[in-house]
Amino acid sequence: MDAHDQVGEQSTASADSATLRLCQRIKDLRTTRRWTLEQLAATSGVSRSMISQIERQQVNPTFHVAYRIAQALGVSLSELVDDVHDETAIETIRADDPHYHFRHDRSHSLRTLYPMHLEKGVEFYELKLPPSGALQSEPHIAGTREFLTVQKGQVRVIAGNSEAVLSAGDSARYLADLPHSIENAGRGEA
Repeated sequence: MDAHDQVGEQSTASADSATLRLCQRIKDLRTTRRWTLEQLAATSGVSRSMISQIERQQVNPTFHVAYRIAQALGVSLSELVDDVHDETAIETIRADDPHYHFRHDRSHSLRTLYPMHLEKGVEFYELKLPPSGALQSEPHIAGTREFLTVQKGQVRVIAGNSEAVLSAGDSARYLADLPHSIENAGRGEA
């Protein structure tokens, strides 16, 4: 086994740990609220069978599904994988902490940089897109806006019928209560 294989296994183990935690947290929050699977399904718009599979750790929810469940439960995505934190003078988030790595697959990698519990109503993520990678999102709640700064490469942002291509150093704000996507528009990782 070479170093690349070991990194891949660590990444998979970290992602598996975060997924297990996410699935368990959804079940814990639902049962704490004394909601049935049907109630969470009706509130979130996610099917009862999908929620059941998530809670039994049979499937890994997509970003969009997890977001809809979080909205229904009245928590942020970060709160689905975070423990409740007491406020301290300094809170650090280590780059390799699996609790903040939300998703990692061939199309994109998503990591929380600044969870909502640190600043109400605002979350920061790091999104990595391999060549041809993309993150597709359904509309979020009314009034949601997303902000994007490109660190390297080139990306195409599409929100509704609007589109912009951004290069390293460029930033954009867009309506996220519309169907939207972020796509790698270059040849290397973005």
